[in-house]
Amino acid sequence: MPHLPASAALARFRVIDLTQVRAGPTAARQLADWGADVIQVQMPEHMRGDDTLGGQDGSDYQYTHRNKRSITLNLKEPEGIAVLKKLVEKADVILENFRPDVKTRLGIDYEVLSKVNPRLVYASISGFGQTGPYATRPGFDQIAQGMGGLMSVTGLPGQGPVRVGIPIADLCGGIFAAYGVTVALLEREASGKGQWLHTSLLESMIYMMDFQTARWSVDHEVPGQAGNFHPTSIPTGVYATKDGYINIAVFGGKIWERFCEAMGAPEWIADERSKTKAGRSVNRDWLNAEIEKRLREDTSAHWIERLNEAGVACGRINDIREAFEEPQVQHLGMLREVTSARLGEKVLMGQPVTLTRTPSSIVRAAPRRGEHTEEILTEAGYGPEELARMKSAGVY
Repeated sequence: MPHLPASAALARFRVIDLTQVRAGPTAARQLADWGADVIQVQMPEHMRGDDTLGGQDGSDYQYTHRNKRSITLNLKEPEGIAVLKKLVEKADVILENFRPDVKTRLGIDYEVLSKVNPRLVYASISGFGQTGPYATRPGFDQIAQGMGGLMSVTGLPGQGPVRVGIPIADLCGGIFAAYGVTVALLEREASGKGQWLHTSLLESMIYMMDFQTARWSVDHEVPGQAGNFHPTSIPTGVYATKDGYINIAVFGGKIWERFCEAMGAPEWIADERSKTKAGRSVNRDWLNAEIEKRLREDTSAHWIERLNEAGVACGRINDIREAFEEPQVQHLGMLREVTSARLGEKVLMGQPVTLTRTPSSIVRAAPRRGEHTEEILTEAGYGPEELARMKSAGVY
């Protein structure tokens, strides 16, 4: 069987992935890691632009596109569109991240393709949404981070806006799209019909603002930068020790009392400046200075052990190498091996969710552009002569 499902969970579903860059491919990867037959559609080699994600042999591309098959198809030609529609006949899902006007111009919008396959789940990811004054604007992760408010609450007070160190708008947009696809597939089991779902980087960012959004929408408070300290709950943040820095998180009155005892400062419990959450917030500069004065008397390892034994959350601040050296991370087994015919054995990060009967897995390295074109077109019913003609005509 040409398709090698990573897991039995989604193996019965076929996904056509028309997306590029990161948000859309992330959605496709979420589905592929649980076994969906994801067919990545790319432009033919002679028409391609610059490779995204650092090139097809790069670590980023390998991570993002594992478990997929690749087909090239010239969607600027009528015959390329005709081939896509033939693939849609037996597909369950289409993922696309064209600008909203492009798919209509190409004739591959939901209204058209749902007539080809009424059971089709059609998922769109855009920068700003499918309609509205910004719908046709180009959208990228950092633009959404800024417009969604995230950069206004990230960084040190007075520092000016700071981006988050990962493409969080892209990743969240992709994950939310995959979530929407699974909901639509579940609903289809009852209705027998597909539907159109859409999300955007901007919507994802605003949603991810979470309690910061509630501070504005409910309390009419505009949150600002709080640096490495929690904006509303002190002491929660980054503190210096004798040999480095640690994170401490103290939430709730009982944990506050445990923290004071573990720090050797039971007097803080009754002190008017710190006995209540409101007092600790108002007097945060004084309290943080007192805490850090004590923490500097011993090492990070000492305080991490002591505070955790007391039931107070505390941990190291790692770089990525140190993160994977953590015994708990190693125990969780998040790294998976996959063998590429071109690149040999590679180690990639797996999914952060474990299902006991249907786990995710990585069984296929990221494909080369068009690696599976003739395999997939043959499955769709095209014969050798027709394939040869289409190839010479630049259809794929």
